[in-house]
Amino acid sequence: MKKKESITGSKLKIIPLGGLEQIGMNITAFEYEDSIVVVDCGLAFPADDMLGIDLVIPDITYLQDNIDKVKGFVITHGHEDHIGAMPYVLKQINVPIYATRLTMGIIENKFREHDLIKGTKRKVVKFGQTVNLGDFKVEFIRTNHSIVDAAALAITSPAGTVIHTGDFKVDYTPVFGDAIDLQRFAELGKKGVLALMCDSTNAERPGFTPSERTVGKTFDNLFEEHKNTRIFVATFASNVDRVQQIINTAFKFGKKVAVEGRSMVNIIETARNLECISIPDNTLVELDQMKNYPENMQVIITTGSQGESMAALSRMANGVHRKITIGAGDTVIFSSNPIPGNEKSVTKVINELLRKGADVIFQDAHVSGHACQEEIKLMYTLIRPKYAIPVHGEYKHLKAQAKIAQTLGIPKENTYILSSGDVLELDEESAEVTGKVPVGAILVDGLGVGDVGNVVLRDRQHLAEDGIMVVVMSLDSCTGELLAGPDIVSRGFVFVKESDELIEEARSVVDEALQRCFDRHITDWGKLKSATKDALGEFVWKKTKRRPMILPIIMEV
Repeated sequence: MKKKESITGSKLKIIPLGGLEQIGMNITAFEYEDSIVVVDCGLAFPADDMLGIDLVIPDITYLQDNIDKVKGFVITHGHEDHIGAMPYVLKQINVPIYATRLTMGIIENKFREHDLIKGTKRKVVKFGQTVNLGDFKVEFIRTNHSIVDAAALAITSPAGTVIHTGDFKVDYTPVFGDAIDLQRFAELGKKGVLALMCDSTNAERPGFTPSERTVGKTFDNLFEEHKNTRIFVATFASNVDRVQQIINTAFKFGKKVAVEGRSMVNIIETARNLECISIPDNTLVELDQMKNYPENMQVIITTGSQGESMAALSRMANGVHRKITIGAGDTVIFSSNPIPGNEKSVTKVINELLRKGADVIFQDAHVSGHACQEEIKLMYTLIRPKYAIPVHGEYKHLKAQAKIAQTLGIPKENTYILSSGDVLELDEESAEVTGKVPVGAILVDGLGVGDVGNVVLRDRQHLAEDGIMVVVMSLDSCTGELLAGPDIVSRGFVFVKESDELIEEARSVVDEALQRCFDRHITDWGKLKSATKDALGEFVWKKTKRRPMILPIIMEV
């Protein structure tokens, strides 16, 4: 053992800072001696109980504490859950970014919005190219996903090679670009791979994920069936290959295409500039120009396939879009599956569209961008890693992949299901979780990053559930006597006009509590506020079985 250590030096540390136990917020640090390389830097969308929160980004305290070691970010592909936090993180730790062509194009779009273009170092990497970052060599390997230019990473340090697949599927007939480079994975497998960190999203699904091209045939059939209607297709903004196929089918049927939704417009423009999408002449038109064509010649590709309330499709369905309303004679195709947790929002939009008289199609117009069980088995068989470290998914997904690895001969003790913050130290001899680093969710609300913490969220939840009662009173600054009030104002608690009696009783209760304080010569504001809260809280609970937030305000006159 000691002899081995003297040859290889230290162990490699793999530290997931987010992205495990959930879909989203993917970010993993690889550390060897004085070098850290970070894979991806994604955001997560807020859970239902995160009231008013726009985005959730990872806590990068560990990277800030070790900034001298951080050599750069290497990015697998351009989806929000892998790049969305970059503008926020780069403001705190400005290190170089390495990514493929379209991925970098989308990142640069974000940086322009945040005015970060001039101050950041960015390097576009080609497939097969290796970048040297301190003690690490990182090779970008072509994979397939639901966005062009997705890459897996072979991360080599003196302790061995780790392959991180990024999000992937095996697609032998991709819409754009070449098929996944299985040969390179096999070559690396022959040389010896220390660990495989493989996408677990579809690890519970048997079989193979169908090729993205199969959706093209589905669109051909759907356009044939609905050739006399205006067609709307809702899909993910970043699914450039899907947009390509919709445009191909529209061109076949002699239709004009408009793109709606800011994120969709931005990504399609970036993809066109980088020649990652091919649009026939005179097919794509501005939304404003659509009125010049008959409705049966119109195809509108839009965001909002997940039922997001502010996305273009929701606004069209609710009749609040400035340029388009959907009604009878329109066909709406949902070309995506609801992300877990979004089912209610999607159903709400579908119901609204059906009420408007539209024909809604929400089955069979989508294929996943993630590998199913047989493709995961193929990866393990080609790479033959010593250790299996499932990534990208909730615990049940990671567990499902661990089972697959074990059926392929990887011992249970060599399979590691990590939690965010775990430090896994490994080399050829052994692997073990040796500690934890600080991790967590930083909440973004408007322009505020991290200024809404657990206490503020708890207050918001409290306000949402029970409302607020504000007690206002004026005290004489010299004598401490009560000059005016207490007056009670409530919001979100009871409808005041119909609860005069309750509010009047509440005033009396507060008045009595204050008088008791004055009788005992208590004039300390803190104690007066506490007495007000206690007396009013107890009274309201007895009367209503609710606990509104109580906010006493004392003014000195």
